[in-house]
Amino acid sequence: MIIRVSELSPEGLDVRDARQFSTPAFTDPEWRLDGVDLHVQPDGDDVTVQGTIEATVPLACGRCLESLPTHVNVLVDVRLTPRPAARDDLELGADDLDTDFYANDELDLGALIQTETTLALPMKPLCREDCRGLCPACGMNRNLTPCECREQKPDPRLAVLSQWSARRKG
Repeated sequence: MIIRVSELSPEGLDVRDARQFSTPAFTDPEWRLDGVDLHVQPDGDDVTVQGTIEATVPLACGRCLESLPTHVNVLVDVRLTPRPAARDDLELGADDLDTDFYANDELDLGALIQTETTLALPMKPLCREDCRGLCPACGMNRNLTPCECREQKPDPRLAVLSQWSARRKG
């Protein structure tokens, strides 16, 4: 959904229905936008976007690689400013880290939704807290099948690395 910033009314624009997007909000067709409640408000040349996004994103467990549909609730509070002319000596301040840009008088709300949803995803998703993961020897999912593999000793050629690691800790 592309919003022309110059055409925003002073009261702003409410986006409360995921079906308002003529093109999908996410580039990955498996991601699903479950709900959106955003208020887009002009503030001089800047634009603020506040509200919530709900989405379901299929991820893989970080230990056992099983499919894991992840429900994400995102609280959005973003300020967008017009993209400045490209400069190599542009310095960013602490407040600039919370600022994003729009270009050519157009705000791509779908791209903003995708970015905010991606940032809210867990770094290491787990199917459950006590996930046992995959066996390093045979690759079996230890949550589904008890593994009979014995613990493998490290490659002796790598022993020098463990000695080096021990020296760094000591």
